[in-house]
Formats: sequence, structure tokens, C-alpha cells
Amino acid sequence: MKVKIFDYEDEIDLEEDINDFISNNNIEVIDIKYQISSAIFGEEQVFCFSGMIIYIEG
Repeated sequence: MKVKIFDYEDEIDLEEDINDFISNNNIEVIDIKYQISSAIFGEEQVFCFSGMIIYIEG
């Protein structure tokens, strides 16, 4: 069993990369974990969108 971690500032980039990884590799996906975090720096709000795919190479 293996894991692949993704981390982006935009949810669309995360979605595209996870879909590409699943489509372009011979894997069996066991689970996908998704998380959002945010922080405020002065006047700016920063988001972090992350995902982890748990999979078996096939």
C-alpha cells in the first residue's frame, strides 16, 4: 500500500492533479482524504487545499 500527497492553493488544481494521477497510473484506489486549511496574513486570506490518495499499485 502506498500514499500520494497533493497540496495546492486552488481547489481546481488539486482536482485536476488527483484525476490525472488516478487516470494515468495502474492503481487501485483504496481511499482519498481531502482537507482545507486557511490563514490570515494582514489583509490577505490564504487557503491550502490538500489531498491524499491511499492506493495499491497494480
